[in-house]
Amino acid sequence: MMLVCATFPLIWVGGLVTTQKAGMAVPDWPSTYGYNLFLYPWQTWLFGPYDLFLEHGHRILGALVGMVAIGLLVSILYCDARKHLIILAVIALVAVIIQGVLGGARVIQDEILLAKIHGCFGPFFFMLAVALEVITSKRWSQMRLPCKDSQTSTSLADSQQIAGLKRLAVSTAVFAYLQLLLGAQIRHISPMTSHGNFRIAVVFHVFVAFVVLGHVLLLTTKVWRHQDKLKLLRSVTLVASLLVIGQVCLGVATYTAKYAWPAILPGGDYFAGLLIEAESFTQTMIVTGHVATGSLILAVTTTAALYCFKYYPSEFRLPRISGTTLRGVIA
Repeated sequence: MMLVCATFPLIWVGGLVTTQKAGMAVPDWPSTYGYNLFLYPWQTWLFGPYDLFLEHGHRILGALVGMVAIGLLVSILYCDARKHLIILAVIALVAVIIQGVLGGARVIQDEILLAKIHGCFGPFFFMLAVALEVITSKRWSQMRLPCKDSQTSTSLADSQQIAGLKRLAVSTAVFAYLQLLLGAQIRHISPMTSHGNFRIAVVFHVFVAFVVLGHVLLLTTKVWRHQDKLKLLRSVTLVASLLVIGQVCLGVATYTAKYAWPAILPGGDYFAGLLIEAESFTQTMIVTGHVATGSLILAVTTTAALYCFKYYPSEFRLPRISGTTLRGVIA
């Protein structure tokens, strides 16, 4: 839980760094103006320029997340040495190291491509952190198959329904991550990109957004209609639906705050005079909130997929037919 709670603010601050164009406020790395990261004068950091405050704070938060990832790996090794948990914790630690190196390389080389990769890899690490929190939590160990105590066997139709539910949950998380990748491409768009290519990227981003919305609503509907005993899964899918609906609204607000009211939507006459100052507090919060909510949707959809596989750990298998039963059937 601590890793998740430390990583989500890091995503927020990282979004603020990009929105405020503060990524180059500190020209060196891993030092800060020649100082050790943790020895940089706090007066200059807290009371200096706002972009320096954001960038240096982002680095400190990143270092904190790395320390928490190390602590989590050590605790798993000593307290819960299950092989899959150790592997997942090692992957998370390696991922946070890679993310830090990507951030440093972005500063040193000032490349847009590195900024895109850095922006895509952060949500991936957050997804790993959420997966670790879910699997190591107490509620995970207490989750049981709803029909475990039932005397009747699972029917083939039920098995196909469960398999379809698993596929839908996984594909929802995959599309949620794909949408983040597309958003990162738009967010770090090159100044040399033509207006036509930018419009294509935005249209594709909007299209995938509605694909994610459709998947989440379908997943929520299936869970609430057919899985009435899975209260935890029902709650998670409902939260996912609310987040995606809110994210669509934030997407419209983000486009409006950065450019103008979308021409394809009604109400253009009413919002024609709307003017939001570039890099103002309102614009910054809207845009950064849109970025952070995307990572939160990925976390919730990943949790839903994990819960599906926890509740239903294996596919339906036809019951074994003994020789006596088979002879009776033939007779």
